[in-house]
Amino acid sequence: MIRVLIVEDSATVRTLLTALLQSDPALQVVGSAANGEEAVRQALALKPDIITMDIHMPVMDGIEATRRIMTECPTPIVVLTAVAAAPDSHVTFDAIQAGALEVLQKPVGISHADFEIIRDRLVQTVKLMAEVKVVRRHSRKVTATMLPPLVPSSNGPPSLLVIGASTGGPAALNTLLHGLPPDFSLPIAVVQHMSAGFLPSLISWLQLGTRLRLMMAEDGQALLPGQVYFAPDDHHLAVTAQGRLGLTTAPPVSHVRPSATVLFLSAAAKYGSQVTGLVLTGMGDDGAVGLKAIRDRGGLTLAQDEASSVVYGMPKVAFEMGAVERVLPLERMAAALLSTVTEQR
Repeated sequence: MIRVLIVEDSATVRTLLTALLQSDPALQVVGSAANGEEAVRQALALKPDIITMDIHMPVMDGIEATRRIMTECPTPIVVLTAVAAAPDSHVTFDAIQAGALEVLQKPVGISHADFEIIRDRLVQTVKLMAEVKVVRRHSRKVTATMLPPLVPSSNGPPSLLVIGASTGGPAALNTLLHGLPPDFSLPIAVVQHMSAGFLPSLISWLQLGTRLRLMMAEDGQALLPGQVYFAPDDHHLAVTAQGRLGLTTAPPVSHVRPSATVLFLSAAAKYGSQVTGLVLTGMGDDGAVGLKAIRDRGGLTLAQDEASSVVYGMPKVAFEMGAVERVLPLERMAAALLSTVTEQR
């Protein structure tokens, strides 16, 4: 049984969540809390396998509660929010930065047209995230070991940076993009696995921490330096033969759409050794095959290291496949990319 703690200030929503979660025989609700302060106490006392976390609560909000729980008794946390596109929904990602794993829409009444979809997504996500082995959050010191310089391509300067990320990706992207200057000379294309409806809020939140220009990718869009293009919900993002962005609804790859492998394969086909590919923290194996194609064409391939990854799944699979030239801690990724671009121009 997966033991769940529900944190939610509405008694009605707590009752609904309890019923929905316990409709699955693998899930058991072992407690509930009406505010963040109570949530911290319950987490310490009950040691649940996973916590569903509201954000806007009295006494202590969900962001501070997440921060406290990840410091005092690390536990997988799934944030539940009422409306994905609410004006202040970007604050939800502050809880992700504090250590929460995923963000989902709160279940709605049984009469709602999307009730079954939202319920199934909640149950599946709670079961999946309960398997993640989270660690205590604290200021991590990066060992000051000397790394050999990244080897520039012999076939000219890079033309594109492509990134794939999943669980833990929003916080990792925030750190990476914050470390890149506004005059970064490459366009950046990103596949971030995200619950439907939350990508605009993620982009809005990430934009607060970077002077690069972030946007949702559009079909036929030109790739411009210093701009970051995100694959939209339920669409593969690819680079066309003409060097523009393309969107498709082709079948999922590695069980996901968008897929980082689709982006990576298309980038390798168009730009060859002039592509730099990066796989960040994430669950599953998406991106590995595509990253291998980039490396086989002579492009630079990087992966986030295990110590700084929330989930060392995607980077690990890519590394074991021989797709990764260099494994780096997240805190060094921006500097490594900058040095590579500078050396090649």
